[in-house]
Amino acid sequence: MYNFGRSGIAAYRDTRADAALGASPHELVQMLLDGALERLASAKGQIGRGETAAKAANLSRAYAIVEALRLALDRDRGGEIARNLEDLYQYVLLRITEANLHNDVRRLDEAASLLTEIRSAWAAIAPGRGATTAPSAA
Repeated sequence: MYNFGRSGIAAYRDTRADAALGASPHELVQMLLDGALERLASAKGQIGRGETAAKAANLSRAYAIVEALRLALDRDRGGEIARNLEDLYQYVLLRITEANLHNDVRRLDEAASLLTEIRSAWAAIAPGRGATTAPSAA
């Protein structure tokens, strides 16, 4: 479902760069989702502490990761699932932007909740877990 070029790896290079370079496409998606979730959690704390610059930096990185995931979707092979994921990623990007503009923790929580659901579903179809569809064609 995903077609990663350099953009996906580039979005995640700030953390766990060595692991990202050796990761399978499935593992890379998991790592990207984890990275976005970590940054959203950090930004949530930074909003509470009034750390505006750090909050903006973390939300910018989370945004870049989600955008990389959105852009890497293989719409031809992924069909309706890819289109639905694209819409969901667009919504998450909107929520991240709104949270940044308004210092709104609820919007960050919503974005994190949606990404957590995607992460859980993605983990459930991990290769070797008895999935009947390969991750690249899901």
